[in-house]
Amino acid sequence: MGKGEASSKKVITKEEWEKKLNDVKIRKEDMNKLVMNFLVTEGYVEAAEKFQVESGTQPEVDLGTITDRMAVRKAIQCGNMEDAIEKVNDLNPEILDTNPQLFFHLQQQRLIELIRNGKLEEALEFAQEELAPRGEENHAFLEELERTVALLAFEDTSGCPVAELLDLSQRQKTASELNAAILTSQSHEKDPKLPSLLKMLIWAQNQLDEKASYPHINDLVNATLEDPVT
Repeated sequence: MGKGEASSKKVITKEEWEKKLNDVKIRKEDMNKLVMNFLVTEGYVEAAEKFQVESGTQPEVDLGTITDRMAVRKAIQCGNMEDAIEKVNDLNPEILDTNPQLFFHLQQQRLIELIRNGKLEEALEFAQEELAPRGEENHAFLEELERTVALLAFEDTSGCPVAELLDLSQRQKTASELNAAILTSQSHEKDPKLPSLLKMLIWAQNQLDEKASYPHINDLVNATLEDPVT
């Protein structure tokens, strides 16, 4: 066998690939469980209830707990940090008692909201009384506190080097961290399985690219097979 022939990739046509895919048998029940897992983890309680009725798929957790979890998340996304902390403590006080980093980030977000609302004196007092003692115990907390307090030095925070702390994405980051902690406390995966499977698909395609030319799925939304590059 010549060098060029040995190094050439095997070409798999779209028809051959579709036949191989059709030979793989996946139970509908397993697909339904993946969908339910996504709806529960992401907090789509109404969709989960409808899907339970339509498919007969039982959720892994009480759907009532999703409503409580989403109420906490909504409070953070609206900037109501005191309400969020009160709700999570009502849900399970051990979540914050056993996770000092999470509690610090919630308090940090509360400080950010005070600054956002122009309550600068209250913000400074809150930082000194609630966050500074934690910063003395943890260098990483101290660095985050210093970054946050830097917002107080700017009348126009749009030009501040740490202006991203005032972005709504910061609220989302804090909400996601708390959401993951609540899920963990309920013995549920903190991340849905479906996105992980899609990442595995992309990884597997990248690995197979080294050995063969075959139809790719580049459009993950529609799962459209594209003809192999020859």
